[in-house]
Amino acid sequence: MTDPASFEAPAPDLRLQAVVELAQAMAGAMTPLEAVRAAAARATSALGATMAAVSVWDRESGRLRVLVNHGQLAPGEEELPEDESYPVADFPEIVTYLEEHWTTGRLPRAWVQTADDIGPHTGHPIPASGAFCRSRAAGLRRRGRGCCLVAPIVLHGQAWGELYLARGTGMPVFTEADAEYATLLAAQISAGLAQTERVADLRRLAFTDALTGLANRRAVDARLDEALKAHNRGGTVVSLVMCDMNGLKRVNDQQGHEMGDRMLERFAHQLSLSAAKLPGSLAARLGGDEFCLLAEGQSADQVVAVAEELCARALELTDGEGVACGIASTGDSIGPVTTPDRLFRLADAAQYRAKAARAAHPVVAGRSHGPGFAPDPVVQLADSRRSPAGRPNDRRRFRGAAHSADPGQLLAAVLAALDQGGTQGELTHPADTLGRLSVVAETASRLLNAVGWWVSYVPPGSPLMRTARHAVYRMTGGPASARAQTQRAQIEAPDAVFDLRHYPLTGRAVTGGAFALRAGAAGNDPAEEAVMVVSGYRAMVAAGGANPAGGWLLELFADEATLPLGQVAPALRTLVAVALSGPCSPPPS
Repeated sequence: MTDPASFEAPAPDLRLQAVVELAQAMAGAMTPLEAVRAAAARATSALGATMAAVSVWDRESGRLRVLVNHGQLAPGEEELPEDESYPVADFPEIVTYLEEHWTTGRLPRAWVQTADDIGPHTGHPIPASGAFCRSRAAGLRRRGRGCCLVAPIVLHGQAWGELYLARGTGMPVFTEADAEYATLLAAQISAGLAQTERVADLRRLAFTDALTGLANRRAVDARLDEALKAHNRGGTVVSLVMCDMNGLKRVNDQQGHEMGDRMLERFAHQLSLSAAKLPGSLAARLGGDEFCLLAEGQSADQVVAVAEELCARALELTDGEGVACGIASTGDSIGPVTTPDRLFRLADAAQYRAKAARAAHPVVAGRSHGPGFAPDPVVQLADSRRSPAGRPNDRRRFRGAAHSADPGQLLAAVLAALDQGGTQGELTHPADTLGRLSVVAETASRLLNAVGWWVSYVPPGSPLMRTARHAVYRMTGGPASARAQTQRAQIEAPDAVFDLRHYPLTGRAVTGGAFALRAGAAGNDPAEEAVMVVSGYRAMVAAGGANPAGGWLLELFADEATLPLGQVAPALRTLVAVALSGPCSPPPS
């Protein structure tokens, strides 16, 4: 427990630094829970509290639900409680403060409550009922605390929840200045939560087909890679159903693409119903008229039965001509399946035979269709030709003709480049992590007109980060004393090594965060800024993450000709997450 006699209020400069660290930590959060955990930890130290909690207003139940507790917890309190909540009716001051926000437009202010009276201590009285004050005071006494500080969190103009901080019995009561500072922290938390929501939206966009709402090819690749790992570890059955709609071109040509889109949406609905019969399965649109269903843990016979029903329902769709359906399952006699590519080729070959025969039922790899087929014709076809259907690639290549710092355009351009395999085709569907990150870096740099990019790698369990690959498009006007050394380093493809213990911002990014720096901005980490400025860069944006191969960091650097980088940090973090999904491998040593 904290000794009241040893208590010292945090210095003003430390509080400023805490705001910067809070912003950076929340920028690195991928989920709301990660964001509020970072908020609670930094608010505790910044305000000299013994504990902090962040709660969300669950409107359906009318209760304040605690998401996280941090610090010195009382008996019965948990850091991540499963079910700790309180009726909102017990805290009418929240509604009172928010009504003031709605009528005046001013930010709701934090207030102080002590354990030994019933009045708020902010110099800004509110019409709080005696029942409310007694409840707060009783709660403090029950947990051995002397006072608390409550700051409403407002998101998109509506009450989202509250930041709650407390000090132990005998410690100084929170002051008016503390309340003002807590109000600022709550506003920063609101901004961080809003950004986390945007990141979640970008991730959904990255792994979702825009027309049908199903998963897309990237989502299938990521899920299939994990499913096959489970199969190779413990024999889990993995099945892939490939569907190619018949008659879509006729509908597009005769009735227009809008009617064709409606046809795709209707089939997507039927595919979703089929997925619901196979718990844990993934329904996806691969592109054009191609769909798939990925099932894990069900027998091959169960998957075939669901696919039979799907083929029958597809024939009933208005203007449709059914689907060509091919199935490959590790539960059938198809030989060893150790890579996603082989299962795709098998299912694709089965679909190709169904298409050629205009079959009304699924064709299943490993199940001979008539006497005399040895080996199975589908398996033979898949193993003899890598592209049995001979279909053209209808994905459009990003050509980088225009520059833009719009996050949506960046997301679309880089995802298109990943689908194609590179901005100039020099990288074809890279299966390794470094290859995919290089596609992200190359495409984003060209769109933003960046000076260059760096991809770095951190081995599992190591604090040392080394440069794995980089590209520099033009030299910068760096400090004269460092210019020659920097120029040589950039041209000779360095294998630079950084100890992340000296670069905490980068260290957090490598675990799945993002940050942007602008030279000379207040609150910059001196070590991080020095690395940027010595090379003459004006700004940078970095995003990272980890996969089983290790930790990774992608950095883009700017000069006066580069478009603003700060606003693309959430999109870049999403793109790095996409690149880290699927098959992975460490960079060459």
